[in-house]
Amino acid sequence: MAFHIVLVEPEIPANTGNIARTCAATGSHLHLVRPLGFDTDDRTLKRAGLDYWHAVQVHYYDSFQEVMDKHSEARFFYASTRADKLYADFLFQDGDFFVFGKETKGLPQELLDANPGSLIKMPMTDKVRSLNLSNSAAIIVYEALRQTGFADLR
Repeated sequence: MAFHIVLVEPEIPANTGNIARTCAATGSHLHLVRPLGFDTDDRTLKRAGLDYWHAVQVHYYDSFQEVMDKHSEARFFYASTRADKLYADFLFQDGDFFVFGKETKGLPQELLDANPGSLIKMPMTDKVRSLNLSNSAAIIVYEALRQTGFADLR
C-alpha cells in the first residue's frame, strides 16, 4: 500500500513539482484535482520534480467528489490552518489520503464543515498564515511513514 497526497486545485507549479518529488521518494501517490493553476507541461513544474516524474503515480480528477467516489473505502485527512487538532494527534495507516487545498485559499469551507473529525493542522506561530504547501505535504507524509515504520524505505 501507499499514502496518497491530494492537491485540490493547486496553483503554483513549483509546489506541485516538489510534492511530486516527495511522492517519488516515499512511494506515495499524487492526486491532482482540476482546475490546475498551471499547464502540466510547465517548465517550473518539471524542474521542481527533477527527473523523478517516472517514479510518481499521478492521478487526475475533475472534482474532489470524483476522488472520494473512486476511493470510497479510504480514510481522508484534510489539512487546514482552521483545524483544532494537530497532525501528530492522529494515528495514520497505509492507504490514508492527505488532502490539501489551493495555496491562496486552502480547502473549501463546506468540505471542512463536512469532515470535522478529520481536520489536521501543523503548529506554527501567529506570525504567518500558513506553511508552504510542499513543506506541509512532506511533514504530514513523513509523520505517517514514521508511524508505520517507514515500510519499504531505506
